[in-house]
Amino acid sequence: MINKYFLIILIFIASNAKIHAQEIYIIPLPKQIENGIGYFILNDATIIYYNDQQLHSLVNRFLNSVESLTGLHFSSRKVNECQKKDQAINLFLVSDDSIPYEGYELQINANSITLQATSLQGLFYGLQSFLQIIPENREYRIPCVTIKDAPRFQWRGFMLDVSRHFFSIEELKTLIDQMALYKYNVFHLHLTDDQGWRIEINAFPRLTEVGAWRVPRIGSWNELQVAQIGEKASYGGYYTKKEIMDLIQYAGERFIQIMPEIDIPGHSMAAITSYPHLSCTKKQYQVPVNSSFYGSECNTLCIGNDSTFDFVDKVLDEIVAMFPFKYVHIGGDECYKEFWKKCPDCQDLMKKNDLENEKELQSYFVKQVEKMLLEKGRKLVGWGEILEGGLAPNSTVMSWIDMTAGNNTARQGHDVIMTPRFPTYMDYYQGDFSVEPLAGKRVNRLKTCYSFDPAPNDKFISHIIGGETCLWTENIPNFRHAQYMYWPRSMALAEVYWSPNSKKNWEGFIYRMEHHMKKFDKLDYKYALSYLDAVVKPFIGRNGILYIQLGKEKKGLDIYYTFDNTFPDKYSAKYLDGQVLEIPKNAKTIIVATYENNKQIGKTISIPLNELKTRTQIKKVQGYLEFQ
Repeated sequence: MINKYFLIILIFIASNAKIHAQEIYIIPLPKQIENGIGYFILNDATIIYYNDQQLHSLVNRFLNSVESLTGLHFSSRKVNECQKKDQAINLFLVSDDSIPYEGYELQINANSITLQATSLQGLFYGLQSFLQIIPENREYRIPCVTIKDAPRFQWRGFMLDVSRHFFSIEELKTLIDQMALYKYNVFHLHLTDDQGWRIEINAFPRLTEVGAWRVPRIGSWNELQVAQIGEKASYGGYYTKKEIMDLIQYAGERFIQIMPEIDIPGHSMAAITSYPHLSCTKKQYQVPVNSSFYGSECNTLCIGNDSTFDFVDKVLDEIVAMFPFKYVHIGGDECYKEFWKKCPDCQDLMKKNDLENEKELQSYFVKQVEKMLLEKGRKLVGWGEILEGGLAPNSTVMSWIDMTAGNNTARQGHDVIMTPRFPTYMDYYQGDFSVEPLAGKRVNRLKTCYSFDPAPNDKFISHIIGGETCLWTENIPNFRHAQYMYWPRSMALAEVYWSPNSKKNWEGFIYRMEHHMKKFDKLDYKYALSYLDAVVKPFIGRNGILYIQLGKEKKGLDIYYTFDNTFPDKYSAKYLDGQVLEIPKNAKTIIVATYENNKQIGKTISIPLNELKTRTQIKKVQGYLEFQ
């Protein structure tokens, strides 16, 4: 895996071969950047000086990457003082109140390179920026620049659901490599859900013997055929403790913490299938292939059963023994409560504790779990529904439905991680759904992601600790498609979480992002080009007639269209910005395509006009289309 990481850095270096001295393509955009004049030239005589023994392993990894990837043989020397030396790279761990904890200062001039920070993380992030600006040419001329940088938010999360579909450790390591390049620092693993339990728990071996497997299916998630009698559950997998420990070490070397999520009390069908006594019905179920069972089968833990709390406590014992991160996510979302209403044990518990309704019963459960975690030295994180019935006092809320609940929680003095589904959910469409693979029923375009601000009201920013990029995998059957859905939108959100909101510039981001896409090509990473497609915007006029406007995400694209069932090209009708298209008589379909420099660059989109009429009836949720 070390050589793989070196290869990634090499390609990022190689991709900068033809840049002009003043062109810096860093993502996320640094807080302050000032271009200089001239170059520093790297060669075999370059020495790395570092001032603290803590930097030894970081320096060695950097030395190995440079040597393996460029052929240059740097040497390194530890020094006792932060005295800058010429014709050298100076890496200094310093005590300086002007540099934030994860921040760094990078100064490149013709005589030396100096990178200093107050933490190992800061130095690592500075090296990521430095590696992005090394050109390929054999002279290795580094453009002179001064960068002062630090993240806007402390929590820059990246979430993957490995329950609905399972991904290998090697695939997770590839994601970690990508995360590190863009300065994400929390990898949120959604390890359990109805469709699979993905982590070894010694106290309950059936969780992985039974709960990690379901019958194989391919197709649209909500249309999959349920398991048939006698059909073998052969699809799935799980991570052993040894694999998890290896993954944690791999991530830690890149200054990424891994947060486990054990989704309870709802979304627990895999656990209940393994141990039926955990549910209110005590029935034997099968690990489901999708979510069509909701309401008819009990996927919620029985809160009135003492053995449920024993189960949770023992599971959490093993989770905290594996994961050193101070946060543990317990889910808490979309908990179906109807079986609690019919359960004598749950109703008895409610009476004994003066709980008025099932929302308060869930709150009771969450508070008990929080006590368990606090005793184990951990903090509880949960989705926004843990607010229902009263928030556990020390909990951190992930606000996913919208930002309102998050803002209200921050106002009350609780920490919040902003993950509103609009626009942080990567499982939603990123372009017109007529030309995109099957996805969630909403649209989060690249520009929408880039426009996101987790804390538009600075009054609450001290409790809004960051945001998270989320990928639910109901419709993500393989890793290549996961990459397609993550990138480049995750680049945009990386800049949202790191860079000052006032520094963000959409056109500048596109320019830098397209440079990074060339690097992705060489690394054979998959990504989407949906931002190059036309945006079709139908509406019904006051006269009841359908009209169409067209749009684009990238400036400078030309849009051509037809209504005569032919594919448009640069000789077809050209759309003018702001133009309202009237539908020709008897027309049945509009077909559009985008061009750049007289060459088609976006997909050809063909949409029946009846479909566009249907779209005008689609409601908007918080300003975003929700397909019905």
